[in-house]
Amino acid sequence: MESSPAPFKAQHHIGDNKIHVLLAASGSVATIKLPNIAEALGRHSNISIRIIVTKSAAEFLKGQSHEQPLLEKLLELPGVDAIYRDEDEWRHSWTRGESILHIELRKWAHILLIAPLSANTMAKMTMGISDNLLLSVLRAWDTTGTVDANFKEKKPIVFVAPAMNTAMWFHPITAKQLAILNDEWGVNSRNEGWVSVLNPVDKSLACGDTGTGGMMEWKTIVDKVEQYLGIGKDDK
Repeated sequence: MESSPAPFKAQHHIGDNKIHVLLAASGSVATIKLPNIAEALGRHSNISIRIIVTKSAAEFLKGQSHEQPLLEKLLELPGVDAIYRDEDEWRHSWTRGESILHIELRKWAHILLIAPLSANTMAKMTMGISDNLLLSVLRAWDTTGTVDANFKEKKPIVFVAPAMNTAMWFHPITAKQLAILNDEWGVNSRNEGWVSVLNPVDKSLACGDTGTGGMMEWKTIVDKVEQYLGIGKDDK
């Protein structure tokens, strides 16, 4: 396994008979569920996981408690092959002909799962802002499925699991952003679109408020990803 490899080239992994899951977390308390999601998906021997964390998300995995292990400890989980931070994008000065990390990760990924998707990252995603590694992957995503057709058989999908305070969830700007994610970019019955929103749930939030905004139960998220990938709990 490798931590923050450079340079990383997607073409080296063509034909590895693995499902490539790009797992990401943006700044939310729900980031503490990232190890659970990674461990559950990594139990499938045919899944390869590469993790992206934003700067704020990394603050929730610094060994504070049993459920908040050191981020690097996730490399010990089966199936987890690398962890990337913003600084890995330009760890080495680029010269012509070298790979660019956010492009290579896009080419490599069969799906991208962002759990949690913070209010801030949701806002930037829907505006096309790309000021960190995760957002650069999103901005460069192959939304038509035609750019990277030589790397994968079908159009890659982005799963997003929003997590935020209840007042943030019911803020009018959130409704506008969800309209973009669901109505303009959402996957539908005609196999159009490229985003699937995993809506938050009602719960007691870490801030003390109670209401809608907590990230969907991590086990349910895993179930939905497994269902999309066509793998069951017995496919280990």
